[in-house]
Amino acid sequence: MALSVALGAFGAHGLKQILSADKVLTFDTAVRYQLYHSFALFIVVFLMFYFEKHIQILKKAYHLFLIGIVIFSGSLYALTTCYAMHIENMKWLGAITPIGGLCFIAGWLLVTFAMLKKQ
Repeated sequence: MALSVALGAFGAHGLKQILSADKVLTFDTAVRYQLYHSFALFIVVFLMFYFEKHIQILKKAYHLFLIGIVIFSGSLYALTTCYAMHIENMKWLGAITPIGGLCFIAGWLLVTFAMLKKQ
C-alpha cells in the first residue's frame, strides 16, 4: 500500500512534465488497481481467520491478487516507463495486462465462493 501511495505521488507530480495526459492516466490506473488489490490482500488475510475451513481457497485468492498486481500494474508501469524513456518497441507489454486483470477477477470469484460456501 505504501508503494502505491509513493507511486501515485510520483505519477501525479513527476510524470506530468514528461508524459502525455493519456499516459499519465495509464500510470494512474496501475496505481489504483495496485492500491485496491493491496487492500484486498488485507481483507483476504482477515477472512482466513473467519472462514478457516476455506483457507486453501482464500490462499489461492491471495496469490491471484499478488500475481494480478505484478502482471496488471507491473505491465502498465513498465509500459509508461518505456514511453517516458522513448522506447517504442515495448508496446507488447499492453497485451499481457489483461492476464493480470483475469487474475484479479479469479481472485474475487474465489473470495466470493469461500464466503458463500460458509453459508
